[in-house]
Amino acid sequence: MYSFDIQRPTSIADAVAALSTDEALPLGGGQTLIPTLKQRLSAPSVLVSLGAIAEIKGVCTGDDGALCIGGGTTHATVAKEAASSYPALAALAGNIGDPAVRNRGTIGGSLANNDPSACYPAAALASGATIVTNTRSIAADDYFQGMFATALNEGEIITEVRFPVPEKAAYMKFEQPASRFALVGVFVAKYADGVRVAVTGASEDGVFRWTEAEAALSSNFSADAVPAAPSGDGMISDLHGSGAYRAHLIAVMTKRAVAAAG
Repeated sequence: MYSFDIQRPTSIADAVAALSTDEALPLGGGQTLIPTLKQRLSAPSVLVSLGAIAEIKGVCTGDDGALCIGGGTTHATVAKEAASSYPALAALAGNIGDPAVRNRGTIGGSLANNDPSACYPAAALASGATIVTNTRSIAADDYFQGMFATALNEGEIITEVRFPVPEKAAYMKFEQPASRFALVGVFVAKYADGVRVAVTGASEDGVFRWTEAEAALSSNFSADAVPAAPSGDGMISDLHGSGAYRAHLIAVMTKRAVAAAG
C-alpha cells in the first residue's frame, strides 16, 4: 500500500471537518477500502476512520416504529440486535461474508459503497428505508443510482438507516461460494399498502426493484403468483453465470423468499 496518514475523530462534526480535503477518504469497516489500497487502486493521503464515533453506532426502535440502525453498526451487531424486531434483516446481516467480515464491516460502509452484489442495498430498497446523513435524509428509491453510485455527496457520512418494519419479509441469496456475495439476492417485504421486491447481484445497473413481481404479489402474496423471469438483457454476464441465468435466478429466489416469508 501507499503511505498515508490516518485520523480517528470521535464526533460527526470532527469527521466532516477531516473529510473536507480532496485527499481524504472515509474508512468504515474497511472491508472494501483496505483491499483496494493493497492493490494500489486508490491512494489517498489521509484516511478518516469512523470507528470511534459512538453516536453512529447501535440499534433502536424509533417513535414511528421504524428500526433505526447507526451507520457505524457492524453486521454482527445488526444480526444480534435486530433479530426480534426485523428477523429478515437480521438473518441477512448474519449471512454476510464470514465472522471476520461481520465483526468489522458496517451497514453504512456497505450502503455507501453500493457494491452491485452486496446484500444491504436489497434490504434498504425493499424496505423503503431512509438513509440519514450528517446533512439530510434520502429515500432508498432516490439513493441508489447505479453500480457503485449513490446520491451521497463528497464528505457526506451515513449516520443512520431507518427501516420501516414490514408485516412479512424474507431475503434469499444464491451465493457465489468463494466470496459469499450474492450471485443473485432477492429481498421481499410485505406492507399494508403493498409488496416491495428488490434484487441485488443481477443487473448491470446495480440493485433494482422488480415492479412486475411487486404488482403480482400485492394482489396475491404467494410463490405461485411470482411472474416469469425477467429478460436477461442488461443483466451481469461473467464467469459465474450468464445474464439469462441470473434472470432465471431472480424468479427462483423471489419464489423462495415469498415462501419463507409465509
